[in-house]
Amino acid sequence: MKAPSPRRGCLGVVGNKQKGSIMKKNRIGLLLCAGLFALALGARAEDSGLRLGAGANYWTAVKNIDVDNIDKHGFSWVGTVQYWPSWIGLEADVEWFKKGYAGSLQDVWAPQAYLILGKTLYGAVGIGGYYSDGEWADKPFYAFRIGADLEVLPHIHLDINANYRFQDWSSLSTSDIKSDTITLGVAARIGF
Repeated sequence: MKAPSPRRGCLGVVGNKQKGSIMKKNRIGLLLCAGLFALALGARAEDSGLRLGAGANYWTAVKNIDVDNIDKHGFSWVGTVQYWPSWIGLEADVEWFKKGYAGSLQDVWAPQAYLILGKTLYGAVGIGGYYSDGEWADKPFYAFRIGADLEVLPHIHLDINANYRFQDWSSLSTSDIKSDTITLGVAARIGF
């Protein structure tokens, strides 16, 4: 009778008795490799400057608006992505306002982009537009921002900011209203 042939494993020739021990070592090695890979990704994430997050804004109209069915102040929600590797960064946001913002009859979506200058304390200039009821607003809005970007935990950033927006609300409502807004915002972002 022929002796059973030894099995070939990733660490060389393995007999039947050693199979369990080698498999256990392989699992430990695999876990160590996965852990090192995760640490390498974490180190890379710290240097990449890419951040994803969400936040909320409180906004108020600068002018006193005395028109029914038009919100003069309120809250909006923001989805945000930043690429901020050094003293200069870029940000892209999508902000959501519920109906009534600027006299709109539907919810309003406001995609926007910013050029950021600074680090922990920063300033930014931006441009955006409004999309509501299947149509884009006729005119974009322009914004200035000042803020503080604080790393509260490794890879977790808290952004507290104030914005001034130059805008024209007439394309969102049936009234011819023009009012700039002041916005106070907060966003939490995770660095990748």
